[in-house]
Amino acid sequence: MGFQTEFNSVCKFKSEQELYELLEYGKGKMVKSGFRVYPTGQKVIAYTPNNEAIAIVRISASIAEINFQGEEVTQVEMELIRKLTDEEARVQTALAYEMFFGERN
Repeated sequence: MGFQTEFNSVCKFKSEQELYELLEYGKGKMVKSGFRVYPTGQKVIAYTPNNEAIAIVRISASIAEINFQGEEVTQVEMELIRKLTDEEARVQTALAYEMFFGERN
């Protein structure tokens, strides 16, 4: 058991539904496995499950807990600041592959 810190200012969604709710309602949450620390109050880039930059969000809460199944999980609550323009998304996606995600297939 231990915490993993998310220093890289990246919020990567694994679920299309969680991402849809954020974009549709302006607020949302995602659940990540393991205990993690997200920078509450900080703006970060949100990425789709396909590793594409899509928006700027502000982390409003990061709650690490053990769920009813006994799994360590972290719920990250956020609010949408704005969607990225096509050009911003292209540049941020390219940078993320170089810095975080590795080579594209």
